[in-house]
Amino acid sequence: MTQTVVLRGGTVFDGLGSPGSVGDVLVADGRIGAVGDLGDVAGAREIDCAGLFVAPGFIDAHSHSDVVPFMPDPQPFKLLQGVTAEIAGNCGFSFAPVTSDSAQLVESMYEGLACGTDVVSASFAQFLTRVEGRGLTNHMAFLVGHHTLRLAANGADDELRPGALTQMCRQAAEAFDAGAVGFSTGLIYPPGCFAQYSELAAIAQVAGAYGRVYATHMRDEGEYVEDAIDEAVAVARAGGLRLQISHCKAAGKAAHGKAGALLARIERARLDGVDVVGDQYPYLAGGTVMLALLPNRATVGGSAAMVERLTDPGLRADLREQAAHGRPGDGMWASTEPSKIIITEHKDPGVVGRTIADVADGSDPFDTLCTLLTGDPAAMIVLEMMAEEDVRRIMSSPLVGIGSDNGPPLGLQHPRTYGCFPRFLGTYVREEQLLTWEEALRKATSLTARQFGLAGRGVVVPGAHADVTVFDPDRIGHAGTYVRPDVPVEGVHTVMLGGEVVVDDGKFTGARAGQVLRG
Repeated sequence: MTQTVVLRGGTVFDGLGSPGSVGDVLVADGRIGAVGDLGDVAGAREIDCAGLFVAPGFIDAHSHSDVVPFMPDPQPFKLLQGVTAEIAGNCGFSFAPVTSDSAQLVESMYEGLACGTDVVSASFAQFLTRVEGRGLTNHMAFLVGHHTLRLAANGADDELRPGALTQMCRQAAEAFDAGAVGFSTGLIYPPGCFAQYSELAAIAQVAGAYGRVYATHMRDEGEYVEDAIDEAVAVARAGGLRLQISHCKAAGKAAHGKAGALLARIERARLDGVDVVGDQYPYLAGGTVMLALLPNRATVGGSAAMVERLTDPGLRADLREQAAHGRPGDGMWASTEPSKIIITEHKDPGVVGRTIADVADGSDPFDTLCTLLTGDPAAMIVLEMMAEEDVRRIMSSPLVGIGSDNGPPLGLQHPRTYGCFPRFLGTYVREEQLLTWEEALRKATSLTARQFGLAGRGVVVPGAHADVTVFDPDRIGHAGTYVRPDVPVEGVHTVMLGGEVVVDDGKFTGARAGQVLRG
């Protein structure tokens, strides 16, 4: 239930990049009523914000929280970071539309994102209705995933069947009619990795008719990142779409130092007329499915076919040779080292929390990888790939916002799941002074709201939705590590969602006050 609230005496940031100024914020009827020196407000609850920063609720540009609302209890792991809204359905992975034929494929391929819930047949509209029926802990907007469209129309095949693209475009249009804010691709994962430009451009043209966004985990984020950005820009241009480059990075030893080239490509695309921005998580390691370490061809036909290939000594030797090259389509094996790959989810609990090098224990690490995947094709990993200098340079760009790329709040997740935004603000803004507070908060709020069409969000101005985060700039931070990720966040004081206080003095109230934000 919303009430009239005055956030009294904090340093207020509008989220648009203006410097903060000390004042009050009036919240009434779910909206920002006024900002300034407000005096007494009859009947209002007052929250003392002296010494604290009052900002728009943070907006996570890149999440994998799609089915978190179906977990039995409300999950406040985003609210406790100050995040009031997130964009789900990224990297091509959405949980709709799912047909009776594709449900089993989606369940087997998306197991690490499914929060232990069953994948059921549903249109995009039906999926959003189910989410609303469960109640959301924070606001969520959803992309429709290219993998999901392809699995429904084409199964796990690499080549498109007759009529499959027409079906994909029809289901994409149905998703946009239902409220999908855009479509996403994950061009290093099956089955999306098998798509050619013409397939992506056709879906982009459908999305363009609805004025939506194209969000992409590109075909390469390493040595060939420039080519991958060029492809992403061409797809966006084909549909007249805004473009979101997911988790901007220079991944892998061969790509270290390429942050400048990545940013130059994005800047050039903007000058050429494509509205492109990106997002980034503030860590040197990423997290993904273990099968992403393998060449694409290992995964054709789905999990069972992959396991059969990996148990064939001759095919395993061929895959090892290809994986060593590190080209697009060769997988991520050459981007890191076995000692920097931590297993975070596997059916064998004895390997969780250990590196592939540790599990190999002197034997061949690639053979160990293949054995691990035959035991659990849905296994998950965290792997260190980036250089600090590149992370900092990308973070300094005004065109790159913040996206956690979180997994579900279960098991041994990457620490970005629990502390992405506080780490960004505490480590890189307060301690390292890489950015001013006003610029950092713009990147965490209005930049993403504008790109995904979340009108009236990401700002603290009169008339805006009252999604607000109050935090202590001297304390905000997160000390989570890759082996102990879920330590509590520090410094988040109050969070409001649609005018309702949902984090009060650092504690979650239990309210499910979120909404589905439709395009």
